[in-house]
Amino acid sequence: MEEIIRAGREMQEPTWQCVLVCWGDKYTSAYINHTVEAVIRTSASKPRFILISDRPRTGMHPDIQIVDFDPWFLNPRFLSGALHAKLSMFSKDVVPDDLPAIFIDLDTAIFGDIGKALKLMKNRQSILMLQSVVLPFGWPGRLVYKLTNKKRYARGNSSMVVYHPAECTYIADEFRALYEKFGDYSIRPMIGDERFISWIAQMHINRLPNTLAVKFLNEYMHTGKWLVYLKGALPWVQKRRDGVAAVTLPGDYIKPERLMEYKDGDAVRADKGRWIFWDKRALGDMGDRLHVYYRPLMEKLEQEKREAADM
Repeated sequence: MEEIIRAGREMQEPTWQCVLVCWGDKYTSAYINHTVEAVIRTSASKPRFILISDRPRTGMHPDIQIVDFDPWFLNPRFLSGALHAKLSMFSKDVVPDDLPAIFIDLDTAIFGDIGKALKLMKNRQSILMLQSVVLPFGWPGRLVYKLTNKKRYARGNSSMVVYHPAECTYIADEFRALYEKFGDYSIRPMIGDERFISWIAQMHINRLPNTLAVKFLNEYMHTGKWLVYLKGALPWVQKRRDGVAAVTLPGDYIKPERLMEYKDGDAVRADKGRWIFWDKRALGDMGDRLHVYYRPLMEKLEQEKREAADM
Protein backbone atom coordinates (compact mmCIF):
# COMPACT_ATOMS: atom_id res chain seq x y z
CA MET A 1 0.00 0.00 0.00
CA GLU A 2 2.81 2.43 0.88
CA GLU A 3 4.43 1.79 -2.51
CA ILE A 4 1.14 2.57 -4.27
CA ILE A 5 0.76 5.82 -2.33
CA ARG A 6 4.37 6.76 -3.05
CA ALA A 7 3.97 6.03 -6.77
CA GLY A 8 0.81 8.14 -6.93
CA ARG A 9 2.53 11.02 -5.20
CA GLU A 10 5.46 10.89 -7.62
CA MET A 11 3.04 11.29 -10.53
CA GLN A 12 1.57 14.46 -9.01
CA GLU A 13 2.60 17.97 -9.95
CA PRO A 14 4.25 19.80 -7.03
CA THR A 15 1.77 21.75 -4.89
CA TRP A 16 4.34 23.52 -2.69
CA GLN A 17 8.06 24.16 -2.39
CA CYS A 18 10.52 23.06 0.27
CA VAL A 19 13.28 25.67 0.37
CA LEU A 20 16.76 24.99 1.75
CA VAL A 21 19.71 27.39 1.99
CA CYS A 22 23.35 26.33 2.09
CA TRP A 23 26.67 28.10 1.74
CA GLY A 24 30.19 26.96 2.48
CA ASP A 25 31.11 23.32 3.03
CA LYS A 26 29.66 22.62 6.48
CA TYR A 27 26.74 20.64 5.06
CA THR A 28 27.65 17.91 2.59
CA SER A 29 25.35 16.48 -0.07
CA ALA A 30 24.62 13.55 2.25
CA TYR A 31 23.39 15.95 4.92
CA ILE A 32 21.17 17.85 2.51
CA ASN A 33 19.82 14.66 0.93
CA HIS A 34 18.95 13.26 4.36
CA THR A 35 16.64 16.21 4.99
CA VAL A 36 15.06 16.00 1.54
CA GLU A 37 14.44 12.26 1.87
CA ALA A 38 12.75 12.80 5.23
CA VAL A 39 10.42 15.43 3.74
CA ILE A 40 9.58 13.14 0.83
CA ARG A 41 8.93 10.22 3.17
CA THR A 42 6.53 12.15 5.39
CA SER A 43 4.73 14.48 2.96
CA ALA A 44 1.14 13.80 1.91
CA SER A 45 1.54 16.00 -1.18
CA LYS A 46 4.45 16.39 -3.56
CA PRO A 47 6.86 19.27 -2.92
CA ARG A 48 9.37 20.87 -5.24
CA PHE A 49 12.80 21.13 -3.61
CA ILE A 50 14.76 24.35 -4.06
CA LEU A 51 18.31 24.58 -2.71
CA ILE A 52 19.76 28.09 -2.66
CA SER A 53 23.50 27.47 -2.91
CA ASP A 54 26.67 29.54 -3.26
CA ARG A 55 28.35 26.85 -5.40
CA PRO A 56 27.68 23.83 -7.63
CA ARG A 57 27.17 20.64 -5.60
CA THR A 58 27.57 17.03 -6.67
CA GLY A 59 25.80 13.93 -5.44
CA MET A 60 22.51 15.69 -4.82
CA HIS A 61 19.13 13.97 -4.64
CA PRO A 62 17.56 14.06 -8.14
CA ASP A 63 14.53 16.00 -6.89
CA ILE A 64 16.64 18.95 -5.78
CA GLN A 65 16.79 22.02 -8.01
CA ILE A 66 19.84 24.15 -7.21
CA VAL A 67 19.47 27.92 -7.64
CA ASP A 68 21.99 30.70 -7.09
CA PHE A 69 21.98 33.13 -4.21
CA ASP A 70 21.07 36.71 -4.81
CA PRO A 71 24.72 37.84 -5.24
CA TRP A 72 24.18 40.85 -3.00
CA PHE A 73 23.60 38.56 -0.01
CA LEU A 74 26.94 36.78 -0.49
CA ASN A 75 28.67 39.64 1.30
CA PRO A 76 30.94 37.81 3.83
CA ARG A 77 29.37 39.82 6.62
CA PHE A 78 25.99 38.25 5.85
CA LEU A 79 27.38 34.70 5.88
CA SER A 80 28.32 34.63 9.55
CA GLY A 81 26.95 35.72 12.87
CA ALA A 82 23.25 36.51 12.44
CA LEU A 83 23.08 34.76 9.04
CA HIS A 84 21.47 37.54 7.04
CA ALA A 85 22.24 35.57 3.87
CA LYS A 86 19.11 33.53 4.56
CA LEU A 87 17.10 36.58 3.49
CA SER A 88 18.05 35.64 -0.08
CA MET A 89 15.07 33.26 -0.03
CA PHE A 90 12.89 36.38 -0.35
CA SER A 91 14.84 37.94 -3.23
CA LYS A 92 13.00 38.28 -6.51
CA ASP A 93 13.73 35.52 -9.05
CA VAL A 94 15.60 33.28 -6.60
CA VAL A 95 12.78 30.95 -5.52
CA PRO A 96 10.11 30.31 -8.20
CA ASP A 97 7.05 32.38 -7.32
CA ASP A 98 4.29 30.08 -8.61
CA LEU A 99 3.85 28.04 -5.41
CA PRO A 100 3.87 28.68 -1.65
CA ALA A 101 7.02 27.66 0.16
CA ILE A 102 8.26 26.26 3.45
CA PHE A 103 11.84 27.07 4.36
CA ILE A 104 13.57 24.76 6.84
CA ASP A 105 17.05 24.93 8.31
CA LEU A 106 19.17 21.90 7.52
CA ASP A 107 19.50 21.12 11.22
CA THR A 108 15.77 20.39 11.46
CA ALA A 109 14.59 16.85 12.14
CA ILE A 110 11.50 15.94 10.11
CA PHE A 111 9.08 13.44 11.66
CA GLY A 112 5.81 14.30 9.96
CA ASP A 113 4.10 16.23 7.18
CA ILE A 114 5.33 19.83 7.38
CA GLY A 115 3.14 20.61 4.36
CA LYS A 116 0.21 20.88 6.80
CA ALA A 117 1.54 24.32 7.69
CA LEU A 118 0.37 25.66 4.34
CA LYS A 119 -3.25 25.28 5.44
CA LEU A 120 -2.57 27.81 8.21
CA MET A 121 -1.83 30.62 5.76
CA LYS A 122 -4.73 33.08 5.85
CA ASN A 123 -3.82 34.49 2.45
CA ARG A 124 -0.85 34.77 0.07
CA GLN A 125 0.67 37.55 2.16
CA SER A 126 0.73 35.34 5.28
CA ILE A 127 4.01 34.34 6.90
CA LEU A 128 4.32 31.77 9.65
CA MET A 129 7.27 31.40 12.03
CA LEU A 130 8.06 29.70 15.31
CA GLN A 131 7.40 32.02 18.26
CA SER A 132 10.57 33.21 20.05
CA VAL A 133 9.47 35.58 22.82
CA VAL A 134 6.53 36.02 25.16
CA LEU A 135 4.82 38.74 23.10
CA PRO A 136 2.73 36.67 20.67
CA PHE A 137 2.25 37.09 16.96
CA GLY A 138 -1.20 38.14 15.81
CA TRP A 139 -3.21 41.08 17.09
CA PRO A 140 -1.26 41.56 20.40
CA GLY A 141 2.07 41.91 18.61
CA ARG A 142 0.58 44.09 15.91
CA LEU A 143 -1.03 46.39 18.46
CA VAL A 144 2.26 46.86 20.32
CA TYR A 145 4.01 47.35 16.97
CA LYS A 146 1.63 50.21 16.12
CA LEU A 147 1.57 51.81 19.57
CA THR A 148 5.38 51.90 19.83
CA ASN A 149 5.88 53.14 16.28
CA LYS A 150 7.45 49.80 15.29
CA LYS A 151 9.96 49.80 18.16
CA ARG A 152 8.44 46.77 19.89
CA TYR A 153 7.21 43.70 18.06
CA ALA A 154 6.65 39.97 18.36
CA ARG A 155 9.70 37.99 17.29
CA GLY A 156 10.04 34.61 15.67
CA ASN A 157 12.70 32.05 14.87
CA SER A 158 13.66 31.51 11.24
CA SER A 159 14.45 27.79 11.47
CA MET A 160 11.13 27.26 9.71
CA VAL A 161 9.31 29.90 7.66
CA VAL A 162 6.11 29.47 5.67
CA TYR A 163 5.58 32.10 2.97
CA HIS A 164 4.67 32.78 -0.65
CA PRO A 165 7.70 33.92 -2.70
CA ALA A 166 5.56 36.11 -4.96
CA GLU A 167 4.38 38.22 -2.00
CA CYS A 168 7.52 38.55 0.14
CA THR A 169 10.19 40.13 -2.04
CA TYR A 170 9.76 43.33 -0.02
CA ILE A 171 11.62 41.65 2.88
CA ALA A 172 14.88 41.32 0.93
CA ASP A 173 14.34 44.65 -0.83
CA GLU A 174 13.81 46.58 2.41
CA PHE A 175 16.82 45.03 4.10
CA ARG A 176 19.02 45.91 1.15
CA ALA A 177 17.69 49.45 0.98
CA LEU A 178 18.28 50.05 4.70
CA TYR A 179 21.75 48.51 4.67
CA GLU A 180 22.80 50.58 1.66
CA LYS A 181 21.38 53.69 3.28
CA PHE A 182 23.13 53.28 6.64
CA GLY A 183 26.07 51.04 5.72
CA ASP A 184 25.52 49.07 8.89
CA TYR A 185 22.86 47.48 11.11
CA SER A 186 21.82 50.89 12.36
CA ILE A 187 18.22 49.87 13.01
CA ARG A 188 18.10 47.24 15.76
CA PRO A 189 15.83 44.78 13.90
CA MET A 190 18.58 44.49 11.29
CA ILE A 191 20.95 42.68 13.68
CA GLY A 192 19.52 39.28 12.78
CA ASP A 193 17.65 37.72 9.87
CA GLU A 194 14.78 36.48 12.05
CA ARG A 195 14.46 39.80 13.85
CA PHE A 196 14.28 41.61 10.54
CA ILE A 197 11.64 39.26 9.11
CA SER A 198 9.58 39.66 12.28
CA TRP A 199 9.86 43.44 12.21
CA ILE A 200 9.30 44.22 8.55
CA ALA A 201 6.51 41.64 8.11
CA GLN A 202 4.89 42.03 11.55
CA MET A 203 1.47 42.82 10.08
CA HIS A 204 1.39 39.50 8.21
CA ILE A 205 3.07 37.02 10.57
CA ASN A 206 1.33 34.36 12.60
CA ARG A 207 2.69 31.66 14.87
CA LEU A 208 3.52 28.17 13.72
CA PRO A 209 1.71 26.09 16.35
CA ASN A 210 3.76 23.89 18.66
CA THR A 211 1.52 21.01 17.67
CA LEU A 212 3.30 21.09 14.31
CA ALA A 213 6.87 22.29 14.94
CA VAL A 214 9.04 23.19 17.93
CA LYS A 215 12.49 24.46 18.78
CA PHE A 216 14.26 21.84 20.87
CA LEU A 217 15.63 24.62 23.05
CA ASN A 218 12.19 26.02 23.90
CA GLU A 219 10.37 22.72 24.12
CA TYR A 220 12.79 20.48 26.00
CA MET A 221 15.22 22.79 27.82
CA HIS A 222 14.96 25.25 30.72
CA THR A 223 17.13 26.94 33.33
CA GLY A 224 15.02 25.30 36.04
CA LYS A 225 15.61 21.56 36.28
CA TRP A 226 12.23 20.90 37.87
CA LEU A 227 10.45 22.75 35.06
CA VAL A 228 11.99 20.43 32.46
CA TYR A 229 10.63 17.40 34.29
CA LEU A 230 7.30 19.00 35.16
CA LYS A 231 6.63 19.84 31.52
CA GLY A 232 7.63 16.34 30.44
CA ALA A 233 5.17 14.82 32.91
CA LEU A 234 2.09 16.69 31.70
CA PRO A 235 -0.16 14.29 29.71
CA TRP A 236 -1.34 16.91 27.21
CA VAL A 237 2.26 17.95 26.53
CA GLN A 238 3.25 14.33 25.98
CA LYS A 239 0.38 13.89 23.52
CA ARG A 240 1.26 17.08 21.64
CA ARG A 241 4.93 16.13 21.41
CA ASP A 242 4.05 12.76 19.92
CA GLY A 243 2.47 14.51 16.92
CA VAL A 244 5.15 17.12 16.22
CA ALA A 245 6.25 17.09 12.57
CA ALA A 246 9.49 19.09 12.88
CA VAL A 247 12.04 19.76 15.62
CA THR A 248 14.59 22.48 14.95
CA LEU A 249 18.01 22.24 16.55
CA PRO A 250 19.64 25.70 16.80
CA GLY A 251 22.56 25.98 19.20
CA ASP A 252 25.91 24.24 19.59
CA TYR A 253 24.73 21.84 22.28
CA ILE A 254 21.90 20.43 20.21
CA LYS A 255 23.45 20.02 16.80
CA PRO A 256 22.81 16.54 15.35
CA GLU A 257 26.44 15.43 15.82
CA ARG A 258 26.31 16.44 19.49
CA LEU A 259 22.94 14.80 20.11
CA MET A 260 24.25 11.46 18.89
CA GLU A 261 26.82 11.53 21.71
CA TYR A 262 24.24 11.87 24.47
CA LYS A 263 23.39 8.74 26.44
CA ASP A 264 20.52 7.96 28.75
CA GLY A 265 20.97 9.84 32.01
CA ASP A 266 23.25 12.58 30.67
CA ALA A 267 22.70 16.06 32.07
CA VAL A 268 24.29 19.01 30.27
CA ARG A 269 24.14 22.68 31.17
CA ALA A 270 24.06 24.44 27.82
CA ASP A 271 23.83 28.01 26.56
CA LYS A 272 22.37 30.61 28.96
CA GLY A 273 22.20 28.06 31.77
CA ARG A 274 19.55 25.90 30.15
CA TRP A 275 19.61 22.21 30.99
CA ILE A 276 19.46 19.22 28.68
CA PHE A 277 18.34 16.04 30.42
CA TRP A 278 18.73 13.07 28.13
CA ASP A 279 16.17 10.75 29.69
CA LYS A 280 12.56 9.75 29.11
CA ARG A 281 11.17 11.80 31.98
CA ALA A 282 12.36 14.96 30.23
CA LEU A 283 12.17 13.97 26.57
CA GLY A 284 9.64 11.16 26.33
CA ASP A 285 10.51 9.28 23.15
CA MET A 286 12.16 12.27 21.45
CA GLY A 287 15.69 11.31 22.47
CA ASP A 288 15.31 7.87 20.89
CA ARG A 289 13.56 9.33 17.85
CA LEU A 290 16.37 11.79 17.23
CA HIS A 291 18.97 9.04 17.52
CA VAL A 292 17.07 6.86 15.05
CA TYR A 293 16.58 9.80 12.70
CA TYR A 294 20.22 10.89 12.61
CA ARG A 295 22.04 7.56 12.93
CA PRO A 296 21.95 6.75 9.17
CA LEU A 297 23.27 10.23 8.38
CA MET A 298 26.12 9.99 10.88
CA GLU A 299 27.08 6.58 9.50
CA LYS A 300 27.06 8.00 5.99
CA LEU A 301 29.23 10.94 7.02
CA GLU A 302 31.70 8.62 8.76
CA GLN A 303 31.89 6.51 5.63
CA GLU A 304 32.63 9.60 3.55
CA LYS A 305 35.44 10.58 5.94
CA ARG A 306 37.03 7.12 5.69
CA GLU A 307 36.81 7.16 1.90
CA ALA A 308 38.36 10.63 1.76
CA ALA A 309 41.19 9.53 4.06
CA ASP A 310 41.94 6.52 1.86
CA MET A 311 42.23 8.59 -1.31
